[in-house]
Amino acid sequence: MTPPPAARSRHLGESPAVRRLLIGAAMAFLVLVLFVPLLAVFAKALAKGVAAFAAAVRDPDILAAIRLTLLTAGIAVPINVLFGLAVAWAVTHFRFAGKKLLVTLIDLPFSVSPVIAGVIFVLLCGGRGLLGPFLAAHDIKIIFALPGLVLATMFVTSPLVARELIPLMQAQGDDEEQAAITLGASGWRTFWHVSLPKMRWGLLYGVVLCNARAMGEFGAVSVVSGHIRGVTTTMPLQVEILYNDYQFAAAFAVSSLLALLALATLVIKSWIARHAP
Repeated sequence: MTPPPAARSRHLGESPAVRRLLIGAAMAFLVLVLFVPLLAVFAKALAKGVAAFAAAVRDPDILAAIRLTLLTAGIAVPINVLFGLAVAWAVTHFRFAGKKLLVTLIDLPFSVSPVIAGVIFVLLCGGRGLLGPFLAAHDIKIIFALPGLVLATMFVTSPLVARELIPLMQAQGDDEEQAAITLGASGWRTFWHVSLPKMRWGLLYGVVLCNARAMGEFGAVSVVSGHIRGVTTTMPLQVEILYNDYQFAAAFAVSSLLALLALATLVIKSWIARHAP
């Protein structure tokens, strides 16, 4: 039976005053750093009324930014899901040379600045980059085009699915897979009917995080996009452009849409946490 919070606090040697101080400090931090800024964004977005908000969102450039954001995430997230599944399966089920190096490299996008990631793709695929002459000769445009946005987004979001699945699969082990193979199931049948149901909650959690980061990415996408209005500007880039042009109502309108995305992500994460075994 789980003891009440007061009993656990006494067991840990914490006085009620210390417990209240820690809880109060955490709540104050959340209110000042998270809730107040979010409320300010929504207040600014609706400052001129719902009609002005709707008119701002219906602007052709903003609609193009929304479509581009959804398209970029719609391409990058499924690719990263496949990558995360493949890497997690290889790391947890096979022994091979360079395994530790692979696990280390998975975290590389966490330690590299997104701006540096964008510069890397410019140096690689830009007009004067390493692959620039080849791409130009074959009329392939990556930088300042959708492929560049997708590549930059894939880079910064690539660890998210893998990092959710690897510890989960290591904790679960492969006893059920071994039993299924022993009973005559093929590798693909074992994966679809045994492995995937076991990891579905962790996979869904990784997909949610990956999608939220893909839609909100700014640094890497900013470098490779060229900021071409209506063509290569995603929602975060559109917010910057509108704010720099003193179109504050429109900038906060788009910001509120991104904030709603963040809140939806939190709701989905909480739902997954409640339903996961």
